[in-house]
Amino acid sequence: MAVQLQGSLFDVADDVGLRRPLAEARRTVLTHGAWIDVLPGWLGGADLLFEALAETVSWRAERRHMYDNVVAVPRLLAHYGEADAPPHPVLAAARDALGAHYAEELGEPFRTLGLCLYRDGRDSVAWHGDRIGRGAEENTMVAILSLGEPRPLLLRPRGGGAPRVRQPLGHGDLIVMGGTCQRTWDHAIPKTARPVGPRISIQFRPRGVS
Repeated sequence: MAVQLQGSLFDVADDVGLRRPLAEARRTVLTHGAWIDVLPGWLGGADLLFEALAETVSWRAERRHMYDNVVAVPRLLAHYGEADAPPHPVLAAARDALGAHYAEELGEPFRTLGLCLYRDGRDSVAWHGDRIGRGAEENTMVAILSLGEPRPLLLRPRGGGAPRVRQPLGHGDLIVMGGTCQRTWDHAIPKTARPVGPRISIQFRPRGVS
């Protein structure tokens, strides 16, 4: 996949690995029992991992029904189920580290990986919650590791009444959305007219959440 990444001046590692303990994540309590944990720079060598995934993952374009039309999904996708080996060993290590750290709160391991490639500012994801499956009725967690160009992840309560949250993510940053977040809040990556480089989002989810 030919995408041009402008590397980070602060991530000049010559290897890829988890650099910070998850205990250093900063938690923000939202409304209605939702919360987010944010850990900047969790992954070192994020640009190296971006390049490896951009070249080796079997990215696919999808089309979906939108009202009366079939439209192209504005990003490229890949999915790794429970029986699939992650596309890079560090992602297996990241999944296991997340499972160990959040074991008491989550009560189950993270099992699947979803990947999204945002090629430029025209790629995006609309407001949504991960409410297909158990996330529609149960508290759960979704962890997102971001590589490449920082893009803002926006969050807003479904029923209004609280300020939006704007969290820039890129170059190895981690966000974990927990509690009721998938049921009571929505999140999005908006389009932008500014020149912006590519970004890869890696989502870690428990079984039955998508």
